[in-house]
Amino acid sequence: VLGACYSRVKPTPVAAPRLVAYSPEAVQLLDLSEKTCTSSHFAQVFAGNRLLTGMDPYATCYGGHQFGHWAGQLGDGRAINLGEVINGRAERWALQLKGAGPTPYARTADGLAVLRSSIREFLCSEAMFHLGVPTTRALSLVLTGELVERDMFYDGHPRREPGAVVCRLAPSFTRFGSFQIFAARGEADILRQLLDYTIETDFPALGPPSPEVYLRWFEEVCRRTAELMVHWMRVGFVHGVMNTDNMSILGLTIDYGPYGWLEDYDPNWTPNTTDAATRRYRFGHQPQVALWNLARLAEALTPLIQPTAPLERALSAYQDRFQQGWQTMMGHKLGLKAFVAGRDEALVGELLSILSLVETDMTIFFRRLALVPGDTQSAAAAGDEALMAPLMAAYYRPKQLTAAVRGRIGSWLWAYTRRVGQDGTPDALRRERMNAVNPKYVLRNYLAQLAIDKAEAGDFAMVSELLDLLRRPYDEQPGRETFAQKRPEWARHRPGCSMLSCSS
Repeated sequence: VLGACYSRVKPTPVAAPRLVAYSPEAVQLLDLSEKTCTSSHFAQVFAGNRLLTGMDPYATCYGGHQFGHWAGQLGDGRAINLGEVINGRAERWALQLKGAGPTPYARTADGLAVLRSSIREFLCSEAMFHLGVPTTRALSLVLTGELVERDMFYDGHPRREPGAVVCRLAPSFTRFGSFQIFAARGEADILRQLLDYTIETDFPALGPPSPEVYLRWFEEVCRRTAELMVHWMRVGFVHGVMNTDNMSILGLTIDYGPYGWLEDYDPNWTPNTTDAATRRYRFGHQPQVALWNLARLAEALTPLIQPTAPLERALSAYQDRFQQGWQTMMGHKLGLKAFVAGRDEALVGELLSILSLVETDMTIFFRRLALVPGDTQSAAAAGDEALMAPLMAAYYRPKQLTAAVRGRIGSWLWAYTRRVGQDGTPDALRRERMNAVNPKYVLRNYLAQLAIDKAEAGDFAMVSELLDLLRRPYDEQPGRETFAQKRPEWARHRPGCSMLSCSS
C-alpha cells in the first residue's frame, strides 16, 4: 500500500457472536451502560457484524524492525479500527477490533484470532492497567461462533480452535513503525503529514508543528518510553516481541502476544519461543531494546529534523531518565524513603545477585519482603532463620538453599534491615508503601491457561474471576490466596504455561 497511512476496510461478519466478558472500567471510558454491554446489539457491533452511525473502519499502514531486522511493510494485518469516540470528559478513544478479518496488510493470512490468544490479551490489558502500567485497554471479548485453524507450535500439526474478537481501546494506536515505513520509502511529505497530525491530535500541549516541536515530540516519546520500561521492570513483565511495530508513541504497552511475568527471577528469560535462540527480548534486556527502537525512530525522523545532534542528545537523556527512574522504583520496592545514589547501589546489586542464586519467585519475594522486621533489635531477636522465614514461600526448590546460599541471603537481609532502620520508618507504614508497588496478584501464564482450558470447554467463569481478581492486584483479597502462589510444578514446561509462540 503506497502513498497512504491507512486503508478503508470493513470487518468480516461472523456466524454467532457471543459476549464472553467486558471490562467495567473500560466501558466507563465510552460512557456506556451495563444494560448496553449485555445486549445482543453490543456483541454484534464488537464482533464486527454491525457498524454504528459514524463508524468508518480502516486499517493502518506501518513497517518495522522485527528481531533486529527491517521487515518492510507490516500494517494492521488483523486489526480494524472502527473509529474514535470523544467521551464526556473530552477524552479521545480509538476503538479497534483484533481478529475481525483480513485487511490489505494481512500478508496472505486470514486476519482472525483464536479464543486462547484473545483471552490472554483481554485479561492482560486490564491487569496491566490496574497494576498502574501504561497500556492499551480492552473493552470486550466476543466469541465468533466459528473455528479458526492455527498451528500453535509451527510443527505441521494445526488444529481448529474457537475464534474470538477483542475490542481494544487507546487514545492512539500509532507506532514507531508508522513513521519508519514512510522514511524507508522516501515519502517525506506523508511522513510530515503523519507527524503533524500526531502532534496536533495526541500531543497538542507541545504547540503547533514545527521542526522545534518535532524534536520536543521525540523527547517526549523517549520520556514516556523510559517510564514504561521502569514499570515493566517493577512488576516483572516481559513483553516478548519488542519489535518497532509493537512500540507505541504514547508510551503504552501494546500488542500482547507471547508475554509473561518473571516467575523465577532470571533476567535472561523470554516468554517467546521464536526468541529462544537469541533471547533478544529477554527481561533484563528490555530497556536496552527500547533504546535501540528509539534510535530507529530517530533515524526515521531525520528527513524532518536536521542536524541530528539533538536527536542523539534525546537518546542519551532516555538512558539517564531510565536509570534515575529505575533507582527510584527499586527504592520504592524496598520500602526506602528514597534511593540514595552512591550508597544504595550495592544493596540493590547484591539483592539481584542473590535472587538469581536459586529459583526465586520475583512477585512473591518482594511482596513478602515487607514482612521482614525493619529494625535491628527485632531482627536480632528473631535470628537468621526467622528473618528469612517470610521469604520461604518464594523459593521453588528449597533444597537449593545450601548453607552458603542461606548465609549470603542472611547477610543481605541484615544489611537491608540496617538500611531500613536508618530511615526510621515504622514497619506498618513501610509495609503499606511496599504493598502499594509490589503486587500480590499478577496474570501468571498458568492461570491464564487454566482459564483458556475452561473457556474452550464452554466455561467462562474463570475468565470473569481472573478479571475481577486482577482489578485489585495490590490488595490481600482473603480467600483468593491460591492465585498468589508459585507456579505449580506441572506448569513448568506445559505449553501456554511457560513459553508461547507468536501463533494465535
